[in-house]
Amino acid sequence: MADHELQQLPLDLELLFGDGGDGRAFGVDLPSGSLVWPDPEYDTLRTHHRPSFWLSDAPVQAGLWALLRSEHQRSGLWPVLLEDGVQPWSAGQIAPDSVTEIGHYTAAGFMAETWGDLTNREVDLAPFGDDCPGLAEPGEAVAHPDVVADWYAGVVAERRTPLGLAAVDRGADALVAIGWQGALHHNEWTVPLAAVVRSWEERFGARVVGLGFNTLDLSIAAPPATLDHALRVAAEHWTFCPDSLLQGPGTLVDYAEEIVGQNAWSFWWD
Repeated sequence: MADHELQQLPLDLELLFGDGGDGRAFGVDLPSGSLVWPDPEYDTLRTHHRPSFWLSDAPVQAGLWALLRSEHQRSGLWPVLLEDGVQPWSAGQIAPDSVTEIGHYTAAGFMAETWGDLTNREVDLAPFGDDCPGLAEPGEAVAHPDVVADWYAGVVAERRTPLGLAAVDRGADALVAIGWQGALHHNEWTVPLAAVVRSWEERFGARVVGLGFNTLDLSIAAPPATLDHALRVAAEHWTFCPDSLLQGPGTLVDYAEEIVGQNAWSFWWD
């Protein structure tokens, strides 16, 4: 099928939608792949009536991610480059939840609560100390978020990653739909983390590009341009992923210097 020659979703992809993908259109030739269902022995508390995502059998080129991203509005499928490996993807070691739960949480609320929980960690949080500074102001876009996302997908795809497709309205929600639980030893219930990523989509032009067993890769179209602004953003990163500082520079100021003007944010939980 030629690019952009639209047709109904293939039957297997329709199963990702609660409504059967009614009204969705698709115009992309996909490589071989299959639907991924949660392993019931891994996630015993939930009952699932449909698969969580589609997974390619082999690594893909960045161009396919960009094409699928451009089709998202019509297809309802958000592409994610998934770190290669049986765990957790093809093994079904995932715990998907309803994306409607994300709306019950806010980035500000998560930050305030988590800041208090982390005050005993041996990290220099100057100039804020024990006082949570609240959310940073939005950044100013240096390019369209889609352009930056396509660029960063090229960087991530160099790792030779397979592709996942999640039936979601926005990229942040893919974390919950896929059932990712990568924030190890911090906040393994993904719903409030997705609320934070939604806020970053709105304030910093963030786009979910890649996921690994315990990693997250975001493109950023409106990064902080000054150290003062970056300090506020760094404070948010501290509560979202403490290992950014604990496994990194160890001080909020030093970390803030690293993210000034950066068009990609990568997180790793240990």
